[in-house]
Amino acid sequence: MRVISGTYKSHPLRTISGKNTRPTTDKVKEAIFQVIGPYFEGGIGLDLFAGSGGLGIEAISRGADKVLFIDSHPKAIQTIHENINNLKIKDQTEVYKNDAFRALKAASKRGLVFDWIFLDPPYKRISFEKLFKVIFNLGVVRKGSILICEHSTDDILPDNFKRLEMVKTEEYGSTISVSLFEVK
Repeated sequence: MRVISGTYKSHPLRTISGKNTRPTTDKVKEAIFQVIGPYFEGGIGLDLFAGSGGLGIEAISRGADKVLFIDSHPKAIQTIHENINNLKIKDQTEVYKNDAFRALKAASKRGLVFDWIFLDPPYKRISFEKLFKVIFNLGVVRKGSILICEHSTDDILPDNFKRLEMVKTEEYGSTISVSLFEVK
C-alpha cells in the first residue's frame, strides 16, 4: 500500500497483517479522491475504522489540514502511528483507540465539524444508517461535508438520509462498493 498522490506521493504505508482488515486498494482510493478532491485547500477529516490510516493519510497528502484517526484495535493504532511517524505528519493528526460511536460523541463535545468522514467499518457488523443518525444528531457535519462509505456490494445504503444525498456509488470487483454522500 502507498500514498497515491500529493505531497507524500509514492511513500509506502504499512498495513495490518491478517484477515480482519481490508486496506483500500490504490484503484479505489484514487476513485474516491477524484470525486471528493482530488486536492484540498485545508479542511479537517475523520478516518473512522481507520485500519492502517491510508484514507486519512491520503487526504493529508492532498492538502487536508488535519485528520483524526479512530480504530478500536491496538494493532491498527500501532500501524497508524508508525505510518504517521514515517511521514512526519504528527502535527496534522490525532489518533485515538476508541469505539466509533464514543469517538463521534467525543468529537461533538469538542465542537469538531468535519469536511470529510471516511467510513469503512467491518462488513455487516455496523449499520450505516445508525452511523448516519449519530453523525447528524451530534452535529459533526455541515452543509457540503462528504461521507465516504466503503461497504460490501451486498449492503444497500439509502439514496438519501435526512440531509444526506448520495452523490455516487460504484462497485469495485464483486465484493467492494463505495458510496459517497454530501450533506445538503
